Amino acid sequence: MEMYISPEYEVVRDHDRCIACRVCERQCANGVHTFDADSGRMVADSAKCVNCHRCVCLCPTHALKIVKSEDTYKHNANWDNRTINEIYKQANSGGVLLSSMGNPNPYPIFWDKLLINASQVTNPSIDPLREPMETRLWLGKRSAKVERDARGKLKNTLAPQLRLEVPILFSAMSYGSISYNAHESLARAAEELGTYYNTGEGGLHRDFYRFPNTIVQVASGRFGVFKDYLEHAAAIEIKMGQGAKPGIGGHLPGAKITEDVAETRMIPQGSDAISPAPHHDIYSIEDLRQLVCSLKEATDYKKPVIVKVAAVHNAAAIASGIARSGADIIAIDGFRGGTGAAPTRIRDNVGIPIELALAQVDQRLREEGIRDEVSIIAGGSIRSSADVVKAIALGADACYIGTAALLALGCHLCRSCQSGLCNWGIATQRPDLVKRLNPDIGYKRLVNLVTAWKHEIEEMMGGMGINSIEALRGNRLMLRGIGLNDRELGLLGVRYAGENM
Repeated sequence: MEMYISPEYEVVRDHDRCIACRVCERQCANGVHTFDADSGRMVADSAKCVNCHRCVCLCPTHALKIVKSEDTYKHNANWDNRTINEIYKQANSGGVLLSSMGNPNPYPIFWDKLLINASQVTNPSIDPLREPMETRLWLGKRSAKVERDARGKLKNTLAPQLRLEVPILFSAMSYGSISYNAHESLARAAEELGTYYNTGEGGLHRDFYRFPNTIVQVASGRFGVFKDYLEHAAAIEIKMGQGAKPGIGGHLPGAKITEDVAETRMIPQGSDAISPAPHHDIYSIEDLRQLVCSLKEATDYKKPVIVKVAAVHNAAAIASGIARSGADIIAIDGFRGGTGAAPTRIRDNVGIPIELALAQVDQRLREEGIRDEVSIIAGGSIRSSADVVKAIALGADACYIGTAALLALGCHLCRSCQSGLCNWGIATQRPDLVKRLNPDIGYKRLVNLVTAWKHEIEEMMGGMGINSIEALRGNRLMLRGIGLNDRELGLLGVRYAGENM
């Protein structure tokens, strides 16, 4: 028995405005729009619509809009439309539901319940337009003590560092999950901004060897990992976990494994790229230390090593072990982090918010006296410059952004990346769709976004009376909570709004 499932969205067309130019038909990779020769009108199959808004944006007469379907089953507070439809789909297919992008459920967003404190008189504010403001920072292991040689000159005992002009990096998005043009946009933008982009677990296309600001990833599947790959990196990231799918491996559907992607990943064309849940050579911190040391040895100890983990309840203890493994940087990815494809149940129910994990990790490392042994990068739905400032005040050195970067490239969060039919040319490998994203325009939009955020970060820091990222790091006195209970305030390590020192 096949159950009919009502479309989630409805395509509404104003036929008085529609001139049947068929732009919508040519632009929709999902086959929603067609021309009916008998009536001389355009018609739409709403069941195929993913609400990417490509047709709405490009309709020359503004004749289209996409609306949420009002059709619903009999009201039941426990069994909503989405839950019922997902059961019908699994009853028909017997398969695991697959989703993309980040967790869309209405869980608390702690960023929105944190306010930034401001200076007034005793500690005056700083005008970033007229006074120096330092957003440059270095990521890596810091020396705990100053050493001098026989002549009294400082010894450089620092481990390899990443220099950032702004506390923002582009997070891991693999070639395969995103297009060649999207990857190029990220690489070029990172180079101009003085920051870094991350290849994800899909290897590095040879065309991008020219970019010196590349972070390469070594994940459990070891896709595309070989000597040249490591040598062309500014840093190497060991992916132990990911916020959108903690505890499981990666999955790139075979439809996206084109000839070029297959060559980069070193796997057969058209085959699903499924990486294992664990690294099969890592079952303890000692095993992790061995891989960290091996990667450093393979690159002559010239590149910092990052270990990326998902935000989970014992993230602080895990981070403590990573700091002792020899890693230089810890990346923590919260449960709202995006993904190209993940089991829906995992994406929507596993992991914890980045705000809580970050605060606990920073606190644990400080209590153990090893905070300077590693830098911390926070990720998992960093949506604005204010989120960046709050993350740094909670203990991060810098932030990864992924979904925000894709939005800057034109993404409309239709959450159908796994289909490979991205109408905006981002999460696709179809040549006719890939060319819709012009990297000459895309990289500039990314530069504009981060530049705007940098200005806002400087304004907020100036308002706090702080003139450097280093002075903001872990400075929770500059945060106040609102709408949070005592337990949440305790975990975050912040005071309630209005509470005196």
